[in-house]
Amino acid sequence: MNNLISSLNNAARTGNIPQLRVFIDNDVNLNVRDEKGYTPLIIACYNNQYEGAKLLLDAGADVNAQDNGGNTALMGVAFKGHTDIAELLVNYGADLNMQHGNGGTAIMFAAMFGRNNMVALLLERGADISVREARGLTVLDLAAQQGNEEAIAMIERYLPD
Repeated sequence: MNNLISSLNNAARTGNIPQLRVFIDNDVNLNVRDEKGYTPLIIACYNNQYEGAKLLLDAGADVNAQDNGGNTALMGVAFKGHTDIAELLVNYGADLNMQHGNGGTAIMFAAMFGRNNMVALLLERGADISVREARGLTVLDLAAQQGNEEAIAMIERYLPD
């Protein structure tokens, strides 16, 4: 099974569409996890493999699967700044407000790492800015902590009156 997982994850990492199709055609479990809990979808998204991610989603990969730390594909692309893949994931039902092990959400990653196009996308698509991570901080608090003035301005427009 480890060779299968390794081969599937390598195809996802490199965006090898023909190889991914072979796995799909042979009904391989697309939600299989490696030792860190990474699924092929998480790996494809993190490595900016849009076509591979779309193929996996079309074939039934779990858009909200979490790795061993509770991170999802959406959180990974929020950290990396892959807005096109984030939009794809959201269109396939990604939970915008899912929290990882320390309570962080995708929009929190985006704000902390200055991925302001991602912050804008997640706000537009309905990310909840009232969610608090383990220390009790919101996305606004985290953006302020990082001195991310652009994100602060965007988030403040979504605050209730």
